[in-house]
Amino acid sequence: MVKGYLKICLLIICLIGSGCKTSGNRVSADDRSVLSTIPIEGQLNINYQKEYKINPTELLQITVYQEPDLERTVRVTNDGYISFPLIGKVMVAGLTVIEAENKLALLLGKDYIVSPQVSIFVKEFQTEKVVVIGEVKTPGSYDLPHGRALTLLEAIALAGGFTKVASADSIRVIRVEDGKQKYIPVKASDITRGGDKSKDIILKPGDIIFIPERMF
Repeated sequence: MVKGYLKICLLIICLIGSGCKTSGNRVSADDRSVLSTIPIEGQLNINYQKEYKINPTELLQITVYQEPDLERTVRVTNDGYISFPLIGKVMVAGLTVIEAENKLALLLGKDYIVSPQVSIFVKEFQTEKVVVIGEVKTPGSYDLPHGRALTLLEAIALAGGFTKVASADSIRVIRVEDGKQKYIPVKASDITRGGDKSKDIILKPGDIIFIPERMF
């Protein structure tokens, strides 16, 4: 069971990571059939950890495996720091989620905890920004324009547009409402070919747009 889970995680990372897009790294049909059973939301987690960079003023929920006394919800300061038990002030702004997790684990592991496993969840994103991750040419966070709305396709255009392997009909917009995440599925073809402009949704501050890789 554990081996199967690890295989799935490695496959997802290989497929989504930019290092595996060259013609020399082919994924077998059997492996793709395994991936096809993984929910898009699960793939989003991998991209989110690898690509999303923490910003000042964001609210982070930090947990350390089997250390409940260290669980904290902390606000990133304007100059990019958080304060955490045992290790004090730590610069996290500009780091990806996984880089911040590794940094805290390294600091905690020096003198305090044996092989700590740190998890970080961004509970509140920096206002007036949206995040585009996955199969776009320049993933990252983008400012919402002042005085007008920004639509889904406009945000994807800001991120350089789809890559050649993007699954444009499997887009997910992740939005936090009333403290809960909800996933909004969107097919780009409904907008571009079907002419349904209502599907080109107006984005809100903190929205995350995820475009998965197409399963050939």
